[in-house]
Amino acid sequence: MTTAVETVRDTPFVVGGRTFQSRLMVGTGKYRDMDTMVRAIEASGAEIVTVAVRRVDLDRTKQEGVLYHLDPKKLFLLANTAGCQTAEDAVRYARLAREAGFNDFIKLEVIGDQETLLPDVQGLLVAARTLVGEGFKVLAYTNEDLVTALRLEDAGCAAVMPLASPIGSGLGLLNPYGVRTIKRRLTVPVVVDAGVGTASDACVTMEQGVDGILMNTALAAARDPVAMARAMRLAVEAGRTAYLAGRMPRREIAVPSSPLEGMLD
Repeated sequence: MTTAVETVRDTPFVVGGRTFQSRLMVGTGKYRDMDTMVRAIEASGAEIVTVAVRRVDLDRTKQEGVLYHLDPKKLFLLANTAGCQTAEDAVRYARLAREAGFNDFIKLEVIGDQETLLPDVQGLLVAARTLVGEGFKVLAYTNEDLVTALRLEDAGCAAVMPLASPIGSGLGLLNPYGVRTIKRRLTVPVVVDAGVGTASDACVTMEQGVDGILMNTALAAARDPVAMARAMRLAVEAGRTAYLAGRMPRREIAVPSSPLEGMLD
């Protein structure tokens, strides 16, 4: 017996040659305490967890430090260059992360404006080329500009990470067209980074066809971070499934759900 509609099947989420089950990545900053952070990460189902090299103690033996509470056997720790304002700083902290025992993956940030925390595109490209040349697998945080995304891919980045809206703003996806266009044109994974505020934002973002989402403040600043992490996990899964299922076409006229033929008088 065959079914009329086949079950939606997804492809694996592969970044830099590694395969992950969860398409949700989470950060480790801004939590009220370490226990809340650990429980939120667990509730999110995320496998990839980012750590800001410039802002944390890299000594894994200190109980008050973030790294003490993250098990590298269970989580894939992704160092990031958050807070760096020049290509030189970003490259230096990426190297420091590798020397401190992190892997060759790096989430690259080069911030160009402190008010909006928007990226310095020129510095980002310089740092990306340098780090790729040194064997890093670079996941580059950028704006939703297609040309920049294409240049980052050409530079050898393992993934391109356009923002949904400014870091920490919680405004959600402001430019769906830009993000969809980047996803359509690039061959490397596209992971939306920054600006998602709640579960509906995550669902809408995943419905654009992107490969994943990275978030931090949306969880850490929620009234109940653990419950929000669970909601985000479900929303990412729902948005991805909805994208694969294919939404109905939008129409400006009503169309009855039931056929008109054969109606009783």
